[in-house]
Amino acid sequence: MEALLSQFTLLSNQALEDKNFDPSTIEELMKFFEVEAHRSWAALDVEQKNAVEEAEISMREAEDYLNLVMERAMDDFRSFEGELGQAAKAELESLVKEAKAAKKRGKLIESAATIASKKYMEAALSSATASVKSAFKGSKVHPS
Repeated sequence: MEALLSQFTLLSNQALEDKNFDPSTIEELMKFFEVEAHRSWAALDVEQKNAVEEAEISMREAEDYLNLVMERAMDDFRSFEGELGQAAKAELESLVKEAKAAKKRGKLIESAATIASKKYMEAALSSATASVKSAFKGSKVHPS
């Protein structure tokens, strides 16, 4: 582009000094300017497309990395969730086992209390019967 500007300056000076200067020479130079402008435009366009492609590649790489990190985090979460579920299940089973044992002990205590109550009632009845018999023997009164 600088060479074209230098040539344009040279032709402009020549046009001012030479009365027989052919203006088509400047027109040809102007066509070269137009061609050079198109080349520059095309080069910028290619450069811009390359930059866009590089940006898209970087975005895809970032998305892939983010997906990888998210997948690892989800794997960790699933693992933690599984471990927590197993611990909760074990705790529940332990509590159910303890509840069954407590229920069994409660039934045993209830049975023991029932038996003790029956024995107490039998003993009280025997004692009352013995007292009544003893009272009748001592008073010589017939109960009729």
